[in-house]
Amino acid sequence: MGQMMGWLRHHAETLLSRSTRPGHAQGRYLVGLWTVGCLSLTLATWVCFLVDLKSSTVAFVYLIIIVLLSLLDSFASSVVFSLFALACLDYIFVEPRFTFQVEYSEDILQLIAFVATSFIITGLVRRMRTLAQAHHEQARLLDLTHDSVFVRDANDVIVYWNRGAQELYGWTREEIVGRITHDLLQTEFPIPLDEINRQLLDTGRWEGELRHTRRDGTKIFVASRWSLQRDANGRVTGTLESNNDITARKRTEAALKRSQDTYLAEAQKLSTTGSFGWNALTGELHWSEESFRIYGFDSALKPSIDAIFERAHPDDLALVRRVFERAAKEKGECDFEHRLLMPDGSVRHLRVVARVVADEPEVLQFVGAVMDVTAARQAEETLHQAQTELAYVTRVTTLGELAASIAHEINQPLSAIVTSGDASLRFLNRDPPQLDEVRDAVKRMISDGKRASTIVQRIRALTKKTETQSTRVDLNNLVGESVALVRREVANHQVALRTELVPEAPAVLGDGVLLQQVLINLIVNGVQAMGEINGQPRELVIRSSHEAGEIVVSVQDSGTGIAPETAGRLFDAFYTTKPNGMGMGLSICRTIIEAHGGRVWASNNAGPGATFHFSLPPIREDAA
Repeated sequence: MGQMMGWLRHHAETLLSRSTRPGHAQGRYLVGLWTVGCLSLTLATWVCFLVDLKSSTVAFVYLIIIVLLSLLDSFASSVVFSLFALACLDYIFVEPRFTFQVEYSEDILQLIAFVATSFIITGLVRRMRTLAQAHHEQARLLDLTHDSVFVRDANDVIVYWNRGAQELYGWTREEIVGRITHDLLQTEFPIPLDEINRQLLDTGRWEGELRHTRRDGTKIFVASRWSLQRDANGRVTGTLESNNDITARKRTEAALKRSQDTYLAEAQKLSTTGSFGWNALTGELHWSEESFRIYGFDSALKPSIDAIFERAHPDDLALVRRVFERAAKEKGECDFEHRLLMPDGSVRHLRVVARVVADEPEVLQFVGAVMDVTAARQAEETLHQAQTELAYVTRVTTLGELAASIAHEINQPLSAIVTSGDASLRFLNRDPPQLDEVRDAVKRMISDGKRASTIVQRIRALTKKTETQSTRVDLNNLVGESVALVRREVANHQVALRTELVPEAPAVLGDGVLLQQVLINLIVNGVQAMGEINGQPRELVIRSSHEAGEIVVSVQDSGTGIAPETAGRLFDAFYTTKPNGMGMGLSICRTIIEAHGGRVWASNNAGPGATFHFSLPPIREDAA
């Protein structure tokens, strides 16, 4: 019996190695398998008959042979062998022998039990074999992957360890199975393990980066993915963990971050721009290295809003507080400038910009930049002073050109005073003296003297070198005063000048002297533009109007107009179309008007000539 089982095992292993055959060879394989199976059952029948075994014992022997044969092919082959064994059992070992008749009912039950048991056992064996093959295939595939894959049970004890894990960590499968994972690998977690386990139980998955220790003691970083395993009843049976070595990537990222931090620090230092992060809900504040330098604090100091308030200029402290409070309340962007008062008494100008990057229940995170714009503000102040100097020189130059007109303006009231004085003497020498006439003449002398004084004051204002002062200015009155100063120049060029001023125009806020300089410059330019015009009227019209919330003043001439190639450069510095011009007049006009919040432009007329316009915002009633 033992020899027969060995013979069956040998032939079963031989056939098992050839169990998968392509195409028509499968038919020959089945014929061979059924032949060997039936011969095996026949041989077992002969041996059992010789030793005169009972039918129940023979049925057990048949079951063993059928189970072995069922490993070699499908359930159909097991059915064939079971039916063949049933026939042998009935024909030879069940009374009456050598016939298919069954004498006793218990023998019928035995045969039925044999067939049922054979079908059930072979079916279970085939299923277990299929599962074993699938498990073996899965294990083989897991060994083929380069990823580290291992399975640990509910107690974190390793029950499976693939080849990738062996190559990554250095332990063989025999050494690692049965060990506790995190103790062996000295796992360092990004968050508490309890929190990871809660997420794993809730979702069945977890992903993150871990730090492990290899067999040789080196530390590595891995991208880890955990998958919870459950049985058919939903009970947790273990966890499948797959890891990828990302140590090289982490080193590269760290080196890149160090490089970026270095470049960022140098760039911020060169541009005098610092960065900061601010959680408006907790007050937590972070500064870059350049931010510490800008505020003048040591980098060991913990940044805070109070530190910013401490450095803020006393005159700007209320503004800084208001901006921070509004940003936290409205969760909007902020962009403002303020000054710092440093411990040494120096003043720095800062521009601060920030915006919200995270708005969550416990986080209102702002990211922003602080720029030291002190040098820019000093440059602007220097430029402003230079422009003031240039405007002063231009005014003096203009007065030089208008000297004859100014002399005529002053000579008129002086001549009138002399005439009134002579008349007063004549009236006093009469007998009796005509005192009423003398009184009228003296009044005229006083009036003319005041007029002469007013002209002198206007000239002194134009020639006086003072800082810009903003006051309430009536542009209509300013037009009248400017026309009085250039009347002689207008007459010498035989120009007819008229004004069309809107009545009761709103006043503007500005420097009357600078605005008068703009008007005089535009008027003189218009008069000179008509200097070579012959055969047509020379007309200069000065208008004021209230348009779209602005006060607009226009100076219209009937000269040659503006050439298309020069239209875009009229207001550029040092550009001129006059043979002896400096090219600064219109450039200064634009600077003055833009400094007053207005704009200046030029256009050709529908007829001959061109018109120069400038607009200024009126004074608001609430501002007034």
